[in-house]
Amino acid sequence: MNSTVIENTQVNRSKCLGKVYLVGAGPGDPGLMTLKGKGLLECADVVVYDALVSPQILAMINPHAEKIDAGKRMGRHSLLQEETTQLLIEKAQTQAIVVRLKGGDPFVFGRGGEEMEDLVRAGVPAEVVPGVTSGIAAPAYAGIPLTHRAYSSSVTFVTGHESVGKYRPTVNWSSIAHSSETIVVYMGIHNLPYIVEQLHFAGLSLDTPIALIRWGTRPEQEELIGTLATIVAQVEAAGFGAPVIAIIGNVVNMHNTLSGCRPRVISC
Repeated sequence: MNSTVIENTQVNRSKCLGKVYLVGAGPGDPGLMTLKGKGLLECADVVVYDALVSPQILAMINPHAEKIDAGKRMGRHSLLQEETTQLLIEKAQTQAIVVRLKGGDPFVFGRGGEEMEDLVRAGVPAEVVPGVTSGIAAPAYAGIPLTHRAYSSSVTFVTGHESVGKYRPTVNWSSIAHSSETIVVYMGIHNLPYIVEQLHFAGLSLDTPIALIRWGTRPEQEELIGTLATIVAQVEAAGFGAPVIAIIGNVVNMHNTLSGCRPRVISC
């Protein structure tokens, strides 16, 4: 929680007219947007949205609503996190339905917990509307089941991009390497050489399969399949860039068998 946001906001609970909804937009395919989330977009007064929300999802927004781009990308921030939360608090004073639209699920590496904490402390009514997280949807669209009776009975979700000044500066990759049979890494493309190195040092074989999925569930979805030994060179050769989800483990071997069953992206 950012104390500056709270200290600079004087909220009278009795005058708070609106409510902020933290809505998960899903990974991109508009067909994966929840009915509850879609309904809120259609009647929203204000929508503050992230960079990874697909154009098809943005097209669902009430045409009379105020639309504000708060997107964050590597090296570019439309709004700082503190500014985004301050904006939500301010908009809730004059608007009935304020939607904070976030890619994937707000509570899965989406900073939704931090934003809701600030809203609650400021006395602003808030509610989360879960979305389909890309760590589940992208592998599915690539024909990679995260669990399979022959390959994996456990999954670990981990961020590959940690914030500066975090209470614990590094992910315990050694523990993760031994804790489950499938590892799903969010936002790890820029730290991929380090992640691969750490997993190998922890005991994972360099022959361990890995899949990188870019723009998961969208029409432009791409996959790069390799092993811990080859994937860094493959990324460099292909110019493979963010946004990417990485899946590490033997379930990646199902890609060749199931990739032909990829769901069709529904157009709005």
